[in-house]
Amino acid sequence: MTDDANYYLDITGEVCPMTFVRTKLLVERMQPGEIAEVRLKGHEPLTNVPRSVAELGHEIVSLEAEVEGGAQGVHRLTIRKK
Repeated sequence: MTDDANYYLDITGEVCPMTFVRTKLLVERMQPGEIAEVRLKGHEPLTNVPRSVAELGHEIVSLEAEVEGGAQGVHRLTIRKK
C-alpha cells in the first residue's frame, strides 16, 4: 500500500464492468488532490480502468505489478483526483 493514499480499493475479485464502476464511485467521493490506490487483476481491468479514469480527467500517478504474472497478475493503480 502507498503511505500517502487517502483511499484503498481492492477490485481483484471483480470483473468488468464492475471494476470500473466501483473505481468511479470511489473517485466521485474523493476531493480534488486526494489519492486512491486500487488493486486490480486481469488483462481487462488492467487495460480499461486506468484508461477510463484518465478519460474522466484524473491523473494516473502509477501502475505497478504487485504480484508477478503479467497482465493476469495483481497490479496497484494509484490515482489522483483532479
